[in-house]
Amino acid sequence: MSRDLRPPVDILHYEIVQEQASALGRMGRTLERALARLREFDAAHASSEVPAAMQPARRKLVMEAGHALWMFVVQREATGLRDSRHIMRTYNVPAEVQLCMGLVPAPSKST
Repeated sequence: MSRDLRPPVDILHYEIVQEQASALGRMGRTLERALARLREFDAAHASSEVPAAMQPARRKLVMEAGHALWMFVVQREATGLRDSRHIMRTYNVPAEVQLCMGLVPAPSKST
């Protein structure tokens, strides 16, 4: 039977760091998926201008990507990684997504 002889505070710190890394990975994958959906939409409509009827759907994808970006940036900053320029380059985040990060989408009107 092996015993961990580290002080409990060290064990707790290790578990917290593991959870931070796990959350950071989840947020990164969520951002990747959101950006992929936006790129797929754009690729499907690349040959022409996005029809007016499809613009709300595209705007929703941009807002979802902006929210995912915001969550990822916040998680990174919580772990001490303050420079988000790396994210923007690595994930090739469009400027319009960067501009809407942190915005809360307006509630849908159901009247």
